[in-house]
Amino acid sequence: MDSLQLPLPQPTDSQNKSKEDQDDKYSEKYKDIKASPAYSTMALVEEDSEEPDPWDLPELKDTGVPWSALDTKGKVLRVLVAVLKFILLLGFLYMFICSLDILSSAFQLVGGKTAGNIFQDSSVLSNPLAGLVIGVLVTLLVQSSSTSSSIVVSMVSSGILTVQVAVPIIMGTNIGTSVTNTLVAMTQAGDRSTFRRAFAGATVHDFFNWLSVLVLLPLEVATGYLYILTKLITDSFQIQSGEAPDLLNVITDVLTESIIQLDESVISGIATGNPEAQHKSLIKTWCQTYTNTTLKNVTVPGPENCTSPVLCWFDGNDTITLKNVSEIHNIKKCDHLFVDVNLSDLAVGLILLTMALLVLCSCLILIVKLLNSMLKGQVASVIKKILNTDFPFPFSWVTGYIAILVGAGMTFIVQSSSVFTSAITPLVGIGVISIERAYPLSLGSNIGTTTTAILAAMASPGDTLANALQIALVHFLFNISGIILWYPIPFTRLPIRLAKSLGNITATYRWFAAAYILICFFFLPLFVFSLSLAGWQVLVGVGVPLLVMLIVIVVINVLQKRKPGCLPAALRSWDFLPLWAHSLAPWDKVVGVLAAKCCCCCKCCQVANEEQEHKVQESVENSTNGHTAAYDNPAMSADKEVENEIKLELNILKMTPL
Repeated sequence: MDSLQLPLPQPTDSQNKSKEDQDDKYSEKYKDIKASPAYSTMALVEEDSEEPDPWDLPELKDTGVPWSALDTKGKVLRVLVAVLKFILLLGFLYMFICSLDILSSAFQLVGGKTAGNIFQDSSVLSNPLAGLVIGVLVTLLVQSSSTSSSIVVSMVSSGILTVQVAVPIIMGTNIGTSVTNTLVAMTQAGDRSTFRRAFAGATVHDFFNWLSVLVLLPLEVATGYLYILTKLITDSFQIQSGEAPDLLNVITDVLTESIIQLDESVISGIATGNPEAQHKSLIKTWCQTYTNTTLKNVTVPGPENCTSPVLCWFDGNDTITLKNVSEIHNIKKCDHLFVDVNLSDLAVGLILLTMALLVLCSCLILIVKLLNSMLKGQVASVIKKILNTDFPFPFSWVTGYIAILVGAGMTFIVQSSSVFTSAITPLVGIGVISIERAYPLSLGSNIGTTTTAILAAMASPGDTLANALQIALVHFLFNISGIILWYPIPFTRLPIRLAKSLGNITATYRWFAAAYILICFFFLPLFVFSLSLAGWQVLVGVGVPLLVMLIVIVVINVLQKRKPGCLPAALRSWDFLPLWAHSLAPWDKVVGVLAAKCCCCCKCCQVANEEQEHKVQESVENSTNGHTAAYDNPAMSADKEVENEIKLELNILKMTPL
């Protein structure tokens, strides 16, 4: 059967006319677009300049169901979940603090005896700069400024060091203790914005300590004002021996002492030159001992070693005298995990170091996740408002000083500046605390840890109380002097600006954070210490030109930003230097290549990423080929896309009957 063929309808004159009118309209529109003016690149620059400030606190939005929309069961469930999260937060915070304590013990086991040996060379310690870097290195080795300070106090009490020589060492311990929260900030390197804020919030403490030392150490060497003031205080007040408080340790010692207990007197014994301490283990075995002192006959080398001429007699060639002999009797063994383990201090220290770092990082990640889930909606706005809002004018200046008092009080409670500053670092990272508020809190933390040291010094015996208290007061007045230098006047708050600059750099080149820690806390102190061992002539001959060059570079950088007209044309920028000398971009490529070659897996991943990027780039080039090359401004590609769409619509209208 033949198929039925129907004639196609032919367009009428009116339809043809309407179609021509539509074609004319599209042609006119096409002509208008074709004649449109080119976009200006200045407009693009202005749009880019309106990007949000990366240091603004982010909005923590509540994505859950509003409270008013919940029924009774939902409200009860939400309250129970919030209480459970708060309990978990306290538990993770407790584990975080305990892991810091275990970390300190691990570092003492790994490097404690080395730290004690470093303190033995009193000729090197007499150099103020060498004493400063020794304080930094020893605090890094034991990860506890209180331990390194107690070593210094023991040496001063025994007469090995004078108070004047010990002052630079105390300044160095102040720097060394600030590395812990900087390491904590490294755990937030996953998110660029969070890492920017967290690393800046941690390093603001570092910059305060470094700048304070740069100003106050030369002043102390020239005038001795810290020694003079503390001497006047200790001579003016008849301070009785007291007892140091034991606040947070009452809670944390339950867990930490069940894992490890150390005999910290061994490090002090090594530092003070006790030969028996070299062969003792830092791991405490007996927790309860009894010392019995009795009079016994003792053989001595000669009559001059006798207790008195009356109590001295001879038996052939031997000289015998009567002396008080103290015997230590062990009563009860300790009950921690490593009390009967046949391992060296180094092996136990490495085990504890691995365990403590694992627990610390895990707790920190979980704390950040819990805070992110809890600090949402109204809760976040209230907490951020309380922490970051200033008092109304004219009392806005009081807010920072209250934050200093809060930081001092919280550090006094937890008895560790490292614990407090490490706890607020993730809060700065997630945007709950601004860096402007974290700065006075860190300053208060410095004061809080020195008040604890003062009370601990007051527990010293009467014969060593004056020297121990004077060293603790030196630490206190050093931090007070630093606050006077770098806080009251807003213009002098250089640590905030420097920390933000470093945060911007590390957000772009995250590897630079590790380079900063290694250079400032390891390589630079070791370099200065090596020069000190070579003698003061070498130290001055190498150090002074480097210091002068650093000062000149800083001055030129300031003038380039503030008053470039004061500089010669060649010095108004660093472009005359090779790129690697004034930019991190070439170094970033080097680090990327080294990281890619570390393992085959990384290299394969990099090749896959490069191939994927190459394919994407080729597809983009093919889609824009033929019209982007005709324009210097890439924004003109938007017009071309519109033109292609108009042409397509015209072709469809011509081919489709109405």
